[in-house]
Amino acid sequence: MLLKIISKSILPCCVKPQSKQIEPENKICKQISPKRLSLLDMNKSGSSAFSAISGLPKSLIGWKNIQSFTVEELKLITNNFSSNNFLGKGGFGPVYKGFIDDRITAGVAAHQTVAVKLLDLNSRQGHREWLAEVIFLGQLAHPHLVKLIGYCCEDENRLLVYEYIPQGNLENHLFGRYSVSLPWLTRLKIAVGAAKGLAFLHGEEQPVIYRDFKASNILLDSDFGAKLSDFGLALDGPQGDNTHVTTRIMGTEGYAAPEYIMTGHVTTKSDVYCFGVVLLELLTGKKAMDTSRPTREKNLVSWLRPLLRDSQKLDRIIDPKLDGEYSRKGAKKVATLAYHCLSHNSKTRPTMVDVVMTLEPLLDLDDIPVNSFVYTVPTQGECTVKNNQNLDEKYTEDENDCEEQVNQVQMNYIPRSSRSRGAVYSDSVLHETFSSGYDLPIEVA
Repeated sequence: MLLKIISKSILPCCVKPQSKQIEPENKICKQISPKRLSLLDMNKSGSSAFSAISGLPKSLIGWKNIQSFTVEELKLITNNFSSNNFLGKGGFGPVYKGFIDDRITAGVAAHQTVAVKLLDLNSRQGHREWLAEVIFLGQLAHPHLVKLIGYCCEDENRLLVYEYIPQGNLENHLFGRYSVSLPWLTRLKIAVGAAKGLAFLHGEEQPVIYRDFKASNILLDSDFGAKLSDFGLALDGPQGDNTHVTTRIMGTEGYAAPEYIMTGHVTTKSDVYCFGVVLLELLTGKKAMDTSRPTREKNLVSWLRPLLRDSQKLDRIIDPKLDGEYSRKGAKKVATLAYHCLSHNSKTRPTMVDVVMTLEPLLDLDDIPVNSFVYTVPTQGECTVKNNQNLDEKYTEDENDCEEQVNQVQMNYIPRSSRSRGAVYSDSVLHETFSSGYDLPIEVA
């Protein structure tokens, strides 16, 4: 109760802007404004870019790719935040699935399925994190960043509306109780997509430090394309001659770079370290932190990084769920890349552009082994006629039964070599088959 009172006194009261006809979004990737607004602008004395009442940029109403919603509209969209629409809960608060129909004012978000994230006033995050999401995702657009549809800022209520990503997050697919193992090429595809998203952020004229790169923040679309979500902890990179940004330490245990933990200094290379942790999770199928493991194995990086450069020990750490169906050449390169991304010396870590250039060619390697299909030739008398003479009814029945069994096996068996590369992403079929498992709440922090 005390936290709610404090929140109301600190958070500015937001009033929905005057409604204006919002033009449909076409091929807008960045805003027309000559310079991207940043959170740093809020700290400049006398800054006129932000409203003193709401904290939102005064130019927000001119951003054609996001729109403002009222609490009542979002109640309609989510069926009054029904438990049937509940998707999961993260550090910011609960997330609900919704649909924007004709009851809502027409705009860029009309007639589509969305995910609505509601700020929990008792959570560790608050207005600053909400504002960061609006400012960053309201101006940045990329195929591997989740799309912000709109926002709500009404009294103490803070909500965000995103495009709905059907396959949930990577953490759920890797470690979920009812998850189906991701094939090797699907894991590579996810790694490449996430790397491209980070490379885009780091390559901006004003670099963006994501600061919270982890498996639960990587959402997967219907084709298992990766999209980075949750920009509440994102920061603008160092300006001018500065080499780093100093900030209070936030993030998730097991993912944060060592220099960030020790000094509070964060750079784009801190994101590279986090990427290395996720790459190691994809390679091994093990969580970054797991208190159920023996003491020396609780931290995945401390435990397995020393083994990444030893190709002779690689088979010992590869995810056993892959059942040997992975590219050995690709696995060696991924392991070496992860080793460098996880370097304790941030200066020796590769850039995300280097990471993309290393990973993308691995999708074309064709040395994934085929699990053998073993057919045991039956002995005489089991399925064949020992002597063509004197065929009796018993032999005829045995032969027909065995032929039916063999034909059934052959019908069910599809040689691996006859599968197209597109079949690598056939997990969507499995998703439909095991949909009850994917309907369980997922972590979306």
